[in-house]
Amino acid sequence: MRAITELPSALSSKPRDFSLPNSSWGPEMMRLYERYNSQCEMETEGGEKQKGPWKRLPSYNRALKFATGGVYLSKIIQSKARLFTRNIRDPGAAFEYVLFVNSEEQKCVCIFQAGHLLEGPPGHVHGGAIATMIDTVTGTHATVLSGPVMTANLNINYRSPIPLGSTVLLESSLDKKEGRKTFISCKVTNTDGSKVHSETTALFLSINVSHLLLGG
Repeated sequence: MRAITELPSALSSKPRDFSLPNSSWGPEMMRLYERYNSQCEMETEGGEKQKGPWKRLPSYNRALKFATGGVYLSKIIQSKARLFTRNIRDPGAAFEYVLFVNSEEQKCVCIFQAGHLLEGPPGHVHGGAIATMIDTVTGTHATVLSGPVMTANLNINYRSPIPLGSTVLLESSLDKKEGRKTFISCKVTNTDGSKVHSETTALFLSINVSHLLLGG
């Protein structure tokens, strides 16, 4: 039976992890989730549990108090601020995704199911929505590798459109690190890898979060 994550009550302080399965996930999304999730924890011959090669990254709406320049955000803005890809409450309507990272191989994989609100060309996903997911995946991967970063360059070559409602894989890998610079490559394919939807090279710069908040 498919596991369903329930929204916490308004009085609950526990944040919702959006990277867990919900009722909108299709069979292919679930199949891939179970495939990678099963490799997050492995069982030895003696029956003991140990960490596997992959780790699932939880995903929450972030809470903000300050904007650039150290300006305190009002409680109204704080209460309405949402991580862009998690700002739609209707499950399955937009960005449904989960990320797994493999630190040993320095790779990150995202399983992404595109909802109906992401339409661009008739029946297909908007190029900007694809770019958003690529930036999310490569940026998260760079953060895992290098700490806090900001996108400096995102170079995307679109190869074939993604049908609405379909599930695709975003595979991110480290190219190199030079000082503050982290270079990442990302390929978006269908789930069996037989069709390439886009190919990307990205550059991220390590940042000091305190300088960002103070406008430095």
